[in-house]
Amino acid sequence: VTGGVITSAGVVLAATFGALSVLPLVPSVQTAVIIGVGVLLDTFLVRSLLVPALALHVGRRTWWPSALARPAPRPVAAPAVERVPAVS
Repeated sequence: VTGGVITSAGVVLAATFGALSVLPLVPSVQTAVIIGVGVLLDTFLVRSLLVPALALHVGRRTWWPSALARPAPRPVAAPAVERVPAVS
C-alpha cells in the first residue's frame, strides 16, 4: 500500500543529492553520487524486495514486541457433556 510513497520519496531524495553533483567541488560530487546511489539501492532493492521477503519469512515475530507478535490463541474445546441414559 505504501510502496508508491516510499518509491517516490526515495527518488526525490536521490534527485536532491544528484543536484549536488553539479557543484564544482570534488568532495561534494563524490558524496552526492555515493549517497544518491545508496538511496536508490535502498529504495528499490531493500525496501521493495528484501524487507517484504524477510517479513514473510519471519512471520508474526516481525511485529515484536507488540501484541501482534504473540501466537494466536488456540480455540478451547467445550467440555464434553455426559449423557445420562433415560430410565423408563
